[in-house]
Amino acid sequence: MARAISAIENGDPECLPLLNKLFTLARRATVIGVTGPPGAGKSTLVEKLAAAYRRKGSRVAILAVDPTSPFSGGAILGDRIRMQSLSTDEGVYIRSMATRGRLGGLAPATEDAVTVLEAAGYGTVAIETVGVGQDEVEVASLADITLLLLTPAMGDEVQAFKAGVMEIADIFVINKSDYAGSDRIAQEIAAMLSLSTAQGNWRPPIIKTVATTGQGIEDLLQAVGKFHSHAERSSLWKAREREKWRLRLLQLLRQKLFESVLHHVLSDQEIAEHVDRIIERRTDPHTVVEEIMKGLRWCA
Repeated sequence: MARAISAIENGDPECLPLLNKLFTLARRATVIGVTGPPGAGKSTLVEKLAAAYRRKGSRVAILAVDPTSPFSGGAILGDRIRMQSLSTDEGVYIRSMATRGRLGGLAPATEDAVTVLEAAGYGTVAIETVGVGQDEVEVASLADITLLLLTPAMGDEVQAFKAGVMEIADIFVINKSDYAGSDRIAQEIAAMLSLSTAQGNWRPPIIKTVATTGQGIEDLLQAVGKFHSHAERSSLWKAREREKWRLRLLQLLRQKLFESVLHHVLSDQEIAEHVDRIIERRTDPHTVVEEIMKGLRWCA
């Protein structure tokens, strides 16, 4: 399983027939996306949530996404260290993945990695995003349930999150709720929700937790269960499923078309020549792109 995910990350062409076979064999897992700002306690909460699912007999996989260095291309990938209590549990699989420059909080191979994990029989898959701010909305297109972690220390930053990840949350989690200010931030979220339109008649609950001690984890588990039941009863589940695969299809098409252009149309030398023209101000990048597009025979 680890080798399969590594091969997917490395773009091994032999992965395509493997993914094709695994996709038909995969049993649908519950995918839980966990996002929030740095320092909100995502890794600790995921660890406690996984332990709670294990007590109920569910096999749990964790995909923890870490940022990639723009200079070395490396990543810390330290979530195995932060989740040591799960490391000896054979029913838990932890995989750290690097973003490799991709925005949105996920790694490029996350979607296919979920397919591998589903085929391996994991009933619950938790995806912990990078944690870099309000652009981390991509997880909502992959996850069945999205948890947004906030902390009392954020203060007025909640206001800034309104236009981004605040809108994708199915459940709000105020972690470190033993700190002063947890009631205030809960009131701010409740006030924001009162002005928004409920998605599929679901009003996101606000759950207070202290992940380091496990306080509130059972309440969070119940909230996830309630959302799961609501989504199955309503059309929300099917609508999200359709939108997820629509976006995935478009993403793969964009990737393949881009790779095709680079491989068949542009050589490294031609790209260097275009760059020289731009640097010398003999043209602009938009004009270069238009020239390249006109040169594509399949482009109408």
